[in-house]
Amino acid sequence: MKYMKLGNTDIEVSRICVGGMSFGEPSDKFQPWTLNEAETQTMIEHAYNLGVNFIDTANCYSLGTSEIYIGRALKNLGIPRDKVVLASKVYFNEGKLSRKAIHTEIDGTLARLGTNYLDLYQIHRFDYSTPIEETMEALHELVKAGKVRAIGASAMYGYQFHNMQVCAEENGWTKFSTMQNHYNLLYREDERELIPICRRYNVSLIPYSSLAGGHLTHRAWESGSKRSNTDNVLKDKYDSEKENNMQIVERVAEVAEEYGVTMTEIALAWHYAKGVCAPLVGATKARHFDDAVRAIDLELASEDICYLEEPYKPHSIVGALSEEKAQATFEKWAKK
Repeated sequence: MKYMKLGNTDIEVSRICVGGMSFGEPSDKFQPWTLNEAETQTMIEHAYNLGVNFIDTANCYSLGTSEIYIGRALKNLGIPRDKVVLASKVYFNEGKLSRKAIHTEIDGTLARLGTNYLDLYQIHRFDYSTPIEETMEALHELVKAGKVRAIGASAMYGYQFHNMQVCAEENGWTKFSTMQNHYNLLYREDERELIPICRRYNVSLIPYSSLAGGHLTHRAWESGSKRSNTDNVLKDKYDSEKENNMQIVERVAEVAEEYGVTMTEIALAWHYAKGVCAPLVGATKARHFDDAVRAIDLELASEDICYLEEPYKPHSIVGALSEEKAQATFEKWAKK
């Protein structure tokens, strides 16, 4: 396993991050395909034995049970707290990113995970209803209180992220160290603005959907898995651009055959070639982590990177939310 420090912090993480959205009590209110508690523990144990020390989740994943299952797994496995880097998120909750909500939600997250601090606390989306000064100061207060070691952001527009960093700079508050954005070979819109801004601030990229929900791991568009059949969020992300996406998927398969590796390894090796710190891998089978770890040492030739990227066409924005869409998305969450 190889490790890298997050941004300008001294927090050292494995080059693979365990995606906690795969864990939690299955339900129609969140996702019916997630792993139960015993399966979650098995996955975390396997990843940890491979050297993976970075685990990401969120307060809303599986209605809080993702955090609970992760916390119990670490306790049951006897994994020392200082041997793992725990990350979670706030936004899909009452009050979104208000000071009161942030201080309330961190306590709930810590209780569910069974720890007294988080290594990384991320804002899940941009909050149009709360002044950025209020949000950034509240996050800084958590750092000062010792409840959080570092802060990060997730999918948003480049100007929003830039404004929040500037706000922290001007007020002497903690700045973001990470960006968990939507980024993979099928979706590269953040290369235009958000990623260059992250580079300017030495913000580490820890993208979600690094394998496009599994589309980059097999040649057929549908895998027949329970997730493939039931995950409507996944369909919303990629189905509208299926024709273009399949051209890229085919090239990933071709390059994988040339290198004698899996498509997963090619798709993740591309991330490392693009300077990503630790892509999230939402694995549901142990072999998914095996493939992911092998990708760390795989170096793609420059001509192969160009070949993989060449078919890409501009996509509609998926991840960052307009104010209108943000409100609709939040209302949809609130009904669960």
